[in-house]
Amino acid sequence: MKNNFGALLPLSLLILVCTSCVENPTFAREDGLQNFFRKNEVTIVVTDSGLGGLSILADAVEQLKNWKSFQKIDFVFFNALFSNEGGYNALKTHQEKVSIFDCALESLENEYNPDLILIGCNTLSGIYDDTPFSKRTKTPVQGIIDAGVNLASSSLKAYPESKIILFATQTTVSQNTHKSELLKKGYLPERIVYQACPELARYIEADYKGDETVMLIFAYVDEALQKINDRTAPLLVSLNCTHYGYSLEIWKKAFRSLGVEPIAFLNPNLKMNDFLFRPQYQNRFITTDTSVRIVSMVEIEKKKVQSLGSFLHPLSPQTAEALQKYEWKENLFEWKSFMKNRE
Repeated sequence: MKNNFGALLPLSLLILVCTSCVENPTFAREDGLQNFFRKNEVTIVVTDSGLGGLSILADAVEQLKNWKSFQKIDFVFFNALFSNEGGYNALKTHQEKVSIFDCALESLENEYNPDLILIGCNTLSGIYDDTPFSKRTKTPVQGIIDAGVNLASSSLKAYPESKIILFATQTTVSQNTHKSELLKKGYLPERIVYQACPELARYIEADYKGDETVMLIFAYVDEALQKINDRTAPLLVSLNCTHYGYSLEIWKKAFRSLGVEPIAFLNPNLKMNDFLFRPQYQNRFITTDTSVRIVSMVEIEKKKVQSLGSFLHPLSPQTAEALQKYEWKENLFEWKSFMKNRE
């Protein structure tokens, strides 16, 4: 079993979730994935509406080096954020989100010719099926939502008396995908609590240990706990925004300060890549050469580079170095024309 960075689960639960999270990817067809695995050299693009997905990239870079299923892998992180003044969660309509993300995906495919796309963002994974790109592309695309749902499902099954808090952005909560999928799997609605965390991702990206980040996490934890009637039930905490895992220690402190010790903190970032590690493809090559690029249409402030770089370096020095040398491409994809019809 591959070694995920910073495993957050008890061993018995980790064994359970490792099998369940390798279910079919959210979007990618199995025939497309079979073609992907047969290649010797591949390009894998990770995209997110910001920098949260860099932890997914870091995990993939280091683990695939060790797995040696490819001779060479070119990794690209494609920041699909279109403005530092406000991202997808600030847009007024669903159609605006779909149209802008569709343009980002078109640019991503045209510029980098990926063999696999990983959508390391719950918000963007939730709208992907509505994009014209999803109907025409032949590139396998994997979203993060199934990793979160499967991880939550396995954990709820392992602890039948437990409840779970799903922390997420406002858009992800409004999409309601995680909860609806868990209900389809037969879990009772009273076991599931959704908690929206407005603006938290933005503050974590600026400084994942900063005072504002601490204040918001403590406030959202308090708000979420007030929704739970039975505080004696075992509690699971699921972090369903790629940014949230950067501040794991603050989440733990927030619960502890309110006298609550969750039995597990679930981070889908650490499970999203599991489908890449198929035993039949392990050690196909003696070594795997890797390159890493990070591209962004918005300028990444130095304090963000320093803050996230300090987190990423112990996990993947190559990813941290790529962040230091990121490529700023101001015309990476079109978005302004979709804002003209605003009231």
